[in-house]
Amino acid sequence: MSAQQHAAPDPTRLHIVTGKGGTGKTTVAAALALALAAEGRRTLLVEVEGRGGIAQLFETEPLPYEERRIAIVPGGGEVHALAIDPELALLDYLEMFYKLGRAGRALKKLGAIDFATTIAPGLRDVLLTGKACEAVRRKDKAGWRVYDAVVMDAPPTGRITRFLNVNDEVAGLARFGPIYNQAQAVMRVLKSPETAVHLVTLLEEMPVQETVDGVAELRAAGLPVGAVVVNMLRPVVLDDEAVRAVAEDRRADVAKALSQAGLGGARRGGHAERLVDPLLEQAREHAERVVLERRGRAEIGGLGLPVHELGLLGDGVDLGGLYRLAESLRAQGVRG
Repeated sequence: MSAQQHAAPDPTRLHIVTGKGGTGKTTVAAALALALAAEGRRTLLVEVEGRGGIAQLFETEPLPYEERRIAIVPGGGEVHALAIDPELALLDYLEMFYKLGRAGRALKKLGAIDFATTIAPGLRDVLLTGKACEAVRRKDKAGWRVYDAVVMDAPPTGRITRFLNVNDEVAGLARFGPIYNQAQAVMRVLKSPETAVHLVTLLEEMPVQETVDGVAELRAAGLPVGAVVVNMLRPVVLDDEAVRAVAEDRRADVAKALSQAGLGGARRGGHAERLVDPLLEQAREHAERVVLERRGRAEIGGLGLPVHELGLLGDGVDLGGLYRLAESLRAQGVRG
């Protein structure tokens, strides 16, 4: 049985993934698409910034402006991907509402489409979000949802609210007609229970603060906030007693422990004692990081949102690592 035949008639959810630059939001979006495709489901992973990050992660050629299968998940699930080109999306829009056909292609050659999306950036966002929202609602001839979930790799947290609040953006362009109606249709999806905006962060001061601010802005705009994904977590290697030993600078205890581990005598000037200073310095840095991470966790916990954690992949993110991250999300309860 195909993935499409397994599709449930329940509303498809649109998962919008944002985060401060450098937090790995594209990686998380890709892992989420894989996680949601488990158990024979079909997901669409949408790229809107034109950076080619999805193709790199899945080790495939640059994505064209068409939906293409890029991964198969154990159990028969599929991940498709689409890189949305604003100009081509506008051509689709012109054809859909105005039946321009060749005239629309002529406009592209003349540069009119690039001009239109430059002077009216709100229109560009309507086109980008509208394409994803169309995929959310799309059905096949039998009335089944084509995709069980759509995952959007969205702009960074600092721009996400304005990007999604397209209704306000186009209000100055048109208050009636196809553009206005399209924006209204998009906002009905974006502000519905079908949609969730997930924020990716690191347990560092600036990303955590931007996440807190982003959640506040999204809530103020009436946009549905989903979960916070804490990415690239490093393991904690010191227990509380070890952290206290570092804080109290118990050099003799550390030298004795090194000696007992066979790293030289604990006497003054011995090999074990020479290791104490560099070891204590590393331990202090680690202890400081642990304290900052605990503070960040507390701030994130205060948001009242589900929190998922993904460990740091020491060898970088390859295709195998992407599947491991997806499995971690599944183990934390992420389901389609």
